[in-house]
Amino acid sequence: MDPVPHAHSLRRTPVQQRSADRLARILDACAELLDETGYENLSTRAVAVRAGVPIGSVYRFFGNKRAMADALAHRNLDRYAEGISRRLAALPATHWRPVVDAVLDEYLAMKRTVPGFALVDFGVPAPPAEDPAADPNLLVAARLTELLCGHLGLTPEPPLRRAILVAVEATDALVRLAFRTDPAGDPQIVAETRAMMHAYLARVLD
Repeated sequence: MDPVPHAHSLRRTPVQQRSADRLARILDACAELLDETGYENLSTRAVAVRAGVPIGSVYRFFGNKRAMADALAHRNLDRYAEGISRRLAALPATHWRPVVDAVLDEYLAMKRTVPGFALVDFGVPAPPAEDPAADPNLLVAARLTELLCGHLGLTPEPPLRRAILVAVEATDALVRLAFRTDPAGDPQIVAETRAMMHAYLARVLD
């Protein structure tokens, strides 16, 4: 079953498989249309048509397109965490650099393959300033701290949390640059990004 977005994104949380499947179709349609029309031109009606559901089904879950895109972002984050977990399962817990590589490689894979990810990765464009806790990089850093500490047997002390947040912010900016330079992600900028992550995180992980 597809991960259900966080409850605050939804008017109603699906409890039956049929409702969960309908929600997944709505989010899939939202992602496809983001690539085709952009966020500004996205509409709940177009999503309903693409998903093959009545418009009322969209409004049953979402009050507006922002809530729908927010739910898509949360689903992306859940899938990102799941992808990292699968990669980490094949790695020993004795070396941190391959773990950091797995984090970056999973993000690059999603940038290249996941519909709608270029516009809504882990957060809606221009999140409301009155809700700083919704900043997507804060959410990503918190999830990565949990995953990395769990795999490497580390305690999430404040210096480590802060370093991971800084690494997430820097990596986000550099990966965006890589994909502006090359639609597939400029390999040289990606290599520089990886080197930056290794050099910076060595301060707290070596």
